Order: sequence, then structure tokens, then C-alpha cells
Amino acid sequence: MMRRLNRWIAAVVLWVAFTSMAGAETLAATVEQWGLLGSWAVDCAARPDRDKGALLSYEIRKDGRVIYRRNFGEAKDENEVVSATVDAEGLLDVMVFFPSLHQTREFGLLLQKDGSLRAIYNRSERGEYTIKDGKYVATGAPTPAQQRCD
Repeated sequence: MMRRLNRWIAAVVLWVAFTSMAGAETLAATVEQWGLLGSWAVDCAARPDRDKGALLSYEIRKDGRVIYRRNFGEAKDENEVVSATVDAEGLLDVMVFFPSLHQTREFGLLLQKDGSLRAIYNRSERGEYTIKDGKYVATGAPTPAQQRCD
């Protein structure tokens, strides 16, 4: 009886370890295959600035984690992408944990035919939108296309 229990526990531990590793590989593969990796900005020639446009970068670390870096010029941060999935319309749904904000945000990105990237939605874990249907909630203005900078 004890041997069966030990085997069962060992099997569960191996399954948990394997699914954790597979999840990390799937996340990295998803963002890579979708085309998200690299740096993006509305104007790659402009210096990063909070009001004029940030430089947003996505990379895969050696340990397999996917990192989202924001450069606003005077302020920079680095945050971990915790999930990414592609929906039926090709929208990349990304969840990022922001330690400085003490929250996880979810945003949807669309890779357009010309290779540019647009934010279609951005919402907090409470469901509060800053971008909805490709428009800023506060102003109703459409989100600008971002170009790959590297």
C-alpha cells in the first residue's frame, strides 16, 4: 500500500514539473511564432518619452521566461509575461504581471498585414479598460500602429 502511494506521489510530482516546463516552453513558442519578439514603437526614430511614445520590448530569457520591457525615457520597467494565447481571429492575448502596480494586466495585440502592431484592448484584472475595441477609452481615439524597431 505504501509503495503504491509513493509511486503515485512521484508520478504527480513529475507531472507537475513537466507541465510547468511545458507551459513555459509553450509561452515562449507562442510569442515567438506569433511575431511579438523584439522592440516596438510608434516612431522608432524618436527618443522614448511618456507623452510622445514608449519603446516596448519583448524577449525570451535564457531560463525561458518571457519579459516585457517598457522604456518611457525617464522611467523604465521590466515585467514578466505570464501567459499568451492566440485567438481564432489571430489576436494575441497577453497577460503581464506588473510588480510596481501590484496587478496583472491583459492586453490584446493585432499584427497587421503591413507588419505593424496595434493594441486592441488593455484591461486590469478587475475588468477596467484603458483601451477597448482598438480605441482609448478616455478619448475615443484609435490606438496608433507600432513599428518593429530592430
